[in-house]
Amino acid sequence: MIWTTRPRFKVGSLAVITSGDGPLVLLIHGVGLRAEAWCAQIDDLSRTCRVVAIDMPGHGHSSALPDTAVLADFTDGIVAALDEPAIVVGHSFGAMIALDMAIKHNARVNGVVALNAIYRRDAAAQTAVMARANSLDGKMVADPTATLERWFGGAPSPQRNACKEWLQTVNPVGYRNAYCIFAQEDGPTEAGLRALDCPALFVTGEQEPNSTPAMSKNMAALAPSGRAEIFENAAHMLPMTHAAQLNGLLSTFVAKTSERM
Repeated sequence: MIWTTRPRFKVGSLAVITSGDGPLVLLIHGVGLRAEAWCAQIDDLSRTCRVVAIDMPGHGHSSALPDTAVLADFTDGIVAALDEPAIVVGHSFGAMIALDMAIKHNARVNGVVALNAIYRRDAAAQTAVMARANSLDGKMVADPTATLERWFGGAPSPQRNACKEWLQTVNPVGYRNAYCIFAQEDGPTEAGLRALDCPALFVTGEQEPNSTPAMSKNMAALAPSGRAEIFENAAHMLPMTHAAQLNGLLSTFVAKTSERM
């Protein structure tokens, strides 16, 4: 799989990659990445779905939000770009946005998949993520070495190389703003999860130290139609490192969710 740049078009302030026809599936990447992080999912899901992969605000070719932006600004801006209700799939900070969309804009979300989502960090994890956020100045691109080590370990791979390029070319302001919100937030509320009225799938890797299996299982237990899946021998970058396994899971989820619509 090669994560090459793909054509985009603008929907308001957002740049999107779109492909296929059928039920709408919206893909939201994590901090520092871009829509091409979903290349494997775009290619597979677009055989039966209309897939829209966005560049998150301040990433790729999407306009940045003001420095005063909060999570709701990301959520509301992305919801405004939908021309019909969607099955929303988010990864990492994208999962935080996807869950916020499903809770606050339930009429626009037919189903939600949260990949490597955080929920109630412990004290050590909260201290570490805030330290990383406080190190960002919005002027210089952050050194991606530590991030790549957390995501992929030390071994080289096409996935690691693609993420390194995106992290080195991301808008420093957009990256800082998104990462600071990600660090300050602690996942959906218990009340929000209990109020989810659509199918909800929570997926992470068994080797994920930050978006842990326990987090996904706890969120799934609270959501009325929630389910957790934990991938063996996997960590943070499931859409890229475990594409075939994830694509099968997503295809089944989309098919079953579409039957309910």
